[in-house]
Amino acid sequence: MKSMRYVVPLLIFVALVALLLKGLGQDPKEVPSPLVGKPAPAFTAQQLHVPEKQFSASDMKGRVWMLNVWASWCFSCRAEHELVTRMAREHGIVVVGLNYKDEPADAKGWLQQFGNPYVTSVMDQEGDIGIEYGVYGVPESFIIDKSGVIRRKVIGPINDSAEEKPQNSVDQLLAFINELEAE
Repeated sequence: MKSMRYVVPLLIFVALVALLLKGLGQDPKEVPSPLVGKPAPAFTAQQLHVPEKQFSASDMKGRVWMLNVWASWCFSCRAEHELVTRMAREHGIVVVGLNYKDEPADAKGWLQQFGNPYVTSVMDQEGDIGIEYGVYGVPESFIIDKSGVIRRKVIGPINDSAEEKPQNSVDQLLAFINELEAE
């Protein structure tokens, strides 16, 4: 009986050490999204270029698409923009832009200057849609399947190198989207 008095605390200690070691192996910048595997939050918002028209996430049912959260004031958005444009134009990826906490005139000017890869871009001036999607900052992207389920969240800019941040590389995202298209 006395030996059990030492075994239980030892087991608890070993379990805590194992949990801490597991946590140390994870990237602190990568917070897993609780939305992955769940239906994308429904929203309706004004289109950036045609404010009298509304866009709804439900308009995309039956299509695999990417929601790209961006802003004209975001330096990293500028870095990834060329890659998002290439995904849309060269690979036919359907990309919807969510202009986050931005002024419409600034956003329009930015797209005019750098090109517009979006089938539409909608305004989220107050950040309410971003909150529903768990956006921590910009840029972020969400890959949404034909059933309207979020299948992947991309935190930070999409990159062109599998070495930099492999889960954010164009090649991995294109392969993932193509798999979803085939389902």
